[in-house]
Amino acid sequence: MNDDWEKRVDAAWATFDEYPQERAAEFRALIGALVAELPDGSALGLFERACAWDSTGHSDKAAPLYREALAKGLSEESGYKGRRAKIQLSSSLRNIGQAAEGVKLLTPELDAPSDELDDAVRATLALCLSSLGRDREGLSLALGALAPHLPRYQRSMANYARALVDPAD
Repeated sequence: MNDDWEKRVDAAWATFDEYPQERAAEFRALIGALVAELPDGSALGLFERACAWDSTGHSDKAAPLYREALAKGLSEESGYKGRRAKIQLSSSLRNIGQAAEGVKLLTPELDAPSDELDDAVRATLALCLSSLGRDREGLSLALGALAPHLPRYQRSMANYARALVDPAD
């Protein structure tokens, strides 16, 4: 879409905290009105609708919309939003008992070009792994993501993270 539409979507999301759970439908309607400005079946529109359902506690309704947005080329339209969709879909899948699918979707993102979403990929993947009883792998990812942000002990924490999954380290 255009910059004006993106700014209005960002402005709508900036008001999200003004909508308590009992007004969640109003927030979804706000996003829905913006999505209605897009062509039917727009990958971007599907993504925004998925986000609105997801953010208001309906992972079950969000997951199919994320899938459809990705299938319709969201990643080609916006690599950043495509990556967000994969993270958020994985989280939704975990919430609805399909964590293995979340792991399958996010694991390739560990090797994707680095961006500001790297830690979100690792955190969400860690949660999916934990849901599958693979806590050591999940903890390793979480510590590995945290280590660079620490004021000290970065090397130690990174080594501990690796040792959780490869005891030879």
